[in-house]
Amino acid sequence: MGVIALGYLGIRSDKMRDWRDFASGLLAMQAVDVTSGHATFRMDDQRQRLFVANEPGSTLAAIGWEVEEKGDLDAFGARLEAAGVAVKRGTRGLADQRFVEDLITFDDPDGNRVELFFNPMRAEDPFVPGRPISGFNTGALGMGHAVLHAVRIEALLPFYRDLLGFHVSDYGLTPYPLYFFHVNGRHHSFAMVGSGQTGFHHFMVEFKNLDDVGQGYDLAQLQEGRVAYTLGRHTNDYMTSFYAHSPSGFFVENGWGGRVIDPATWEPHETFVGPSFWGHERLYLPEEPRARLRQMRLDAAANGVRAPAVVDCPWLYGHVPG
Repeated sequence: MGVIALGYLGIRSDKMRDWRDFASGLLAMQAVDVTSGHATFRMDDQRQRLFVANEPGSTLAAIGWEVEEKGDLDAFGARLEAAGVAVKRGTRGLADQRFVEDLITFDDPDGNRVELFFNPMRAEDPFVPGRPISGFNTGALGMGHAVLHAVRIEALLPFYRDLLGFHVSDYGLTPYPLYFFHVNGRHHSFAMVGSGQTGFHHFMVEFKNLDDVGQGYDLAQLQEGRVAYTLGRHTNDYMTSFYAHSPSGFFVENGWGGRVIDPATWEPHETFVGPSFWGHERLYLPEEPRARLRQMRLDAAANGVRAPAVVDCPWLYGHVPG
């Protein structure tokens, strides 16, 4: 029994046109089934990776996690109900709307809607990106990653780790608590930030080519206030990325070169060097917290903190040279 990948994300927003332009333009997703009330976006051969619904409620509509076997839905449902979590079986109509064979739904301790599903539908037509890119790094690694704000991180941690079986990759407690989890070889498919808020902090899409990120960065800089974090590189998953303000206010990370780990041998650990080797200047923050994070980067640089050389990282290109 296990969750194997982040399958899809759902957003509630009344800014449907803005989301269509943002997702298909800057993020290069393929817009399909776009109406005034609902929009669906592809990133690969999966029928749906992102949907935006024009309906009331919190910004986060759903996080969809793929399970390995159909029987896992019953097993997870029983485990969650035994822990006092209310679980619903997805109707045929909801399964069709999500383009999956079957699913269950429930809320996490902060009220975020979680959907576990089996067997996502594949599209018959080839993926056509919204702008010229080399594609996204998805497949067995899933859509990317999602990061949630946490009101009660002490409640979210055991929920995802113990009930849903997510595995801690690493965590940091300074300048705020951050926990990262893997469900496959991607360094993290999920994370939580102990900010005292709820909903999305950000989600990440990973491009196959660094130039796709750089060209997106150029496009983002043409729009006043679109860039939230400048181009930089993270210390734990080695992702080179920038963050953009989404139409709904949370961030979307545009990345390349994320770390792939071996889940069988990985050991969780605490990190102390801060979130980024360089860059990732938080343009949206007031000066004091912005300066604190900047100093952490400068300290990392002064102490010679580096990622392994590219020649030591075959995961950058998905193969070991012969």
